[in-house]
Amino acid sequence: MKLNTMKLNIGKLRYSLFLLIFTTQILSGCTTVKEKENIEDLQSVVRETERAFAATMADRNFEGFKSFLSEEAIFFAGDKPLRGHEAVAEAWKPFFDEPDAPFSWQPKIVEVLSSGDLALSSGPVFDPTGKEIGSYNSIWRRNSNGEWLIIFDKGS
Repeated sequence: MKLNTMKLNIGKLRYSLFLLIFTTQILSGCTTVKEKENIEDLQSVVRETERAFAATMADRNFEGFKSFLSEEAIFFAGDKPLRGHEAVAEAWKPFFDEPDAPFSWQPKIVEVLSSGDLALSSGPVFDPTGKEIGSYNSIWRRNSNGEWLIIFDKGS
């Protein structure tokens, strides 16, 4: 009798483990789909953030430009990188002095890490006539309130 009871309990245990593993697999599949949707949503947000950042140049809005910069932003320009919000802002201020923008840019590629904390945007840079003159790469970091700020930028 004890042997039959033990076999029955082991059978129930196996069945319970099977259900647990099966349910976990189903739920993990759902999580993957949800994460994919999240990444696509985040890519859209970063793309629109990059467009808004570029619009500050077109609109000649220097204060708006500065609002997209992280306090610890690094922009690569010339031989030495510009380090920090103030250094980047000071170096970019002359680009906002004239009534017309000296260049423009737009995102072509946007990728977001699965963590949702860092993103890359990359695309062409245009002269005032619309001729492509280079490209840029920017790294964005999402802060605790969900705002994306640029932390690295390098044009070529």
